[in-house]
Amino acid sequence: MRGASVLVVDDEWKIRDLVRSYLERAGFVVVEAETGEQALATARRARPDAIVLDLMLPDLPGEEVARSLREVSDVPIVMLTAKSDENDRVAGLRSGADDYVVKPFSPRELVARVEAVLRRAGGGDESAASYGGGRLVIDRAAHEVTCDGELVPLTRSELDLLLALAAHPGRVYSRYELISRVQGYDHEGYERTVDAHVKNLRRKLGDDPRAPTWIGTVTGTGYKLLADRDA
Repeated sequence: MRGASVLVVDDEWKIRDLVRSYLERAGFVVVEAETGEQALATARRARPDAIVLDLMLPDLPGEEVARSLREVSDVPIVMLTAKSDENDRVAGLRSGADDYVVKPFSPRELVARVEAVLRRAGGGDESAASYGGGRLVIDRAAHEVTCDGELVPLTRSELDLLLALAAHPGRVYSRYELISRVQGYDHEGYERTVDAHVKNLRRKLGDDPRAPTWIGTVTGTGYKLLADRDA
């Protein structure tokens, strides 16, 4: 977990400095933003492993920022806010937050919460997962994929695309969602880019696009992983 990146979003520089200090002491790499728009732009560019998000920002509500992030990313989000009412906490969680810390807060507790959401996002210590009765194995830690016992050489973009699809087998991902995960920003001509990555990925996995085993096409929408994750 050391070396993971965290985006800290708060319009108060003292809060950002405090959170940065404790997170860096715990071994995290920290990037900052002070507005909602900056947060969205930085998240697209830097692709952090987790986000600490203030609920009360000068331009956009934190809930709106979280919902926008959730449209393109499953990045863990810890809400940080002065709102302590139960309804506010529920609203924050429903907008896509994974946890909620109320100001004034203990920096050590905040670090522990960030570590906890990262562990949950990574499935604990498990780094490898198999699909389709063990035929497809994806090892996140090793950045390796095997299919029918053979190592599949993938580019970083192809691996990121496969990881995105494998996060929720059966869920349809739009091309916009996929290019945001692979490229980290809204890329002009993204439909052709995603289609090219999918074509290459299918070829390397030995998948017949006319009768696919691994990656299905949903016409007019996007793509999905057809195989279930093994228990």
